[in-house]
Amino acid sequence: MHLARSKYIPKGGPDGGDGARGGHIILRANPQMWTLLHLKYNRHFFAEHGGAGSGNNKTGKQAEDIIIDVPLGTVVKNADTQEVVFEVLEPGKDYILLKGGRGGLGNTHFKSATNQTPRYAQPGEDEQEGEFILELKLLADVGLVGFPNVGKSTLLSTISAAKPKIANYAFTTLEPNLGIVKISDIESFVMADIPGIIEKASEGKGLGLRFLRHIERNSILLFMVSAEHLQPQKEYAILLNELKQYNPELLAKKRLLAVTKSDLIDNDLETELRAVLPDDIPTVFISSYKKTGLAKLKHLLWEQLNRFD
Repeated sequence: MHLARSKYIPKGGPDGGDGARGGHIILRANPQMWTLLHLKYNRHFFAEHGGAGSGNNKTGKQAEDIIIDVPLGTVVKNADTQEVVFEVLEPGKDYILLKGGRGGLGNTHFKSATNQTPRYAQPGEDEQEGEFILELKLLADVGLVGFPNVGKSTLLSTISAAKPKIANYAFTTLEPNLGIVKISDIESFVMADIPGIIEKASEGKGLGLRFLRHIERNSILLFMVSAEHLQPQKEYAILLNELKQYNPELLAKKRLLAVTKSDLIDNDLETELRAVLPDDIPTVFISSYKKTGLAKLKHLLWEQLNRFD
């Protein structure tokens, strides 16, 4: 609230300016980011209050917004209710997580014929506060689904420029990896190497629940079983069941089956394995080490990605 005073106007009218709004907390969809690791050690954000209005009808200084870059596929949940607030899906779009309080009106707005010198102003709105959980569901065209050490990381490193960690033990991959698989100079798709699933992963065993959510955002699921095991059909059935237990809607996604490490078996054994594999899913035998079957696999994946049925 302010009343004009000057040398020649000792009793001027109201001239109090409006208060400015407080800063918003905004999540910005950044297509160049792939993880939320940058928020691991910085979990509290506070926007400034808006500036107060002043004499001569001057509006207060607007507070700066706090902008937090997050990758596409980020899901925001209310920490108390676990309800999804929104999902970050559009590149470059700003999503307001918390709005800054609206600034109040100065006393000049309340001047009237019967009240020419109002000595009050409208107070500003209180700021919003909230606690939220941010989860990332990777956006990829193809998601690799398989037990640990089945060759997912090796495949990704062979057919893309990605360089995931590779070793001969379970759970080498602890974070999802993305790679761009090139089909031609102008055609490509994104493949996600998701940490290995184990039986009862849907119940929280292993790294299951931590990474199963990433599969929800893949257009195609590439199931991978190893030729080292003589009952690959059982491995596939277990993987399929884990997805069903986690989210039955995942079974509606397009699926392909790759039998890895096929360089370890001969033609006769491959024929025997083909006879017991499910016939309702396209299957290809591959070897990332020998680089056999990879061209056929890429062709099948590209074909499935461009089918609209």
